[in-house]
Amino acid sequence: MKKLIAVFLLILQLQGSDAMSLYNIDVKTIDGEIVSMQKYVGKVLLIVNVASKCGYTNQYAGLQILQEKYEDKGFEVLGFPCNQFLAQEPGTEEEIKNFCLANFKTTFDMFAKIDVNGDGAHPLYKFLKSEASGILNSEAIKWNFTKFLISKDGKVLKRYAPSTEPKSIEKDIEELLK
Repeated sequence: MKKLIAVFLLILQLQGSDAMSLYNIDVKTIDGEIVSMQKYVGKVLLIVNVASKCGYTNQYAGLQILQEKYEDKGFEVLGFPCNQFLAQEPGTEEEIKNFCLANFKTTFDMFAKIDVNGDGAHPLYKFLKSEASGILNSEAIKWNFTKFLISKDGKVLKRYAPSTEPKSIEKDIEELLK
């Protein structure tokens, strides 16, 4: 049975299935380790571009609450620092990690700084933006703390504005965890 599932997944991958596209992307952790998004297969994800010096930085607290409340049920918050919006994430990875731990006691996975827009946009964000457009069907990320909700099978289900508080996403998360 395991071999049959592996063959099926390989066929989907070769056909370029959207459900598999997310899991074919590699990312670098905040500690410099390259990991595959495949690590998150079967989990509900909330992917967020974060910044330490933004008016929305206090959302780290709400993201941590969601992580703690639902991690045992198959949910993960993934934080991707980005310095593209008024240079609001100027620190090194070490400084970002220390800031998050000291101020918000974050336990969710954090990653190396990336670009979310432009020619240098990380492949993960190219994928996310192509699957869930923003206001007026724009793909561009408008600001820090834009959030993407991902289903257990890797589908991008919803994109939330930076002003959307993590707490208000809770119902959508609960629905996906059923």
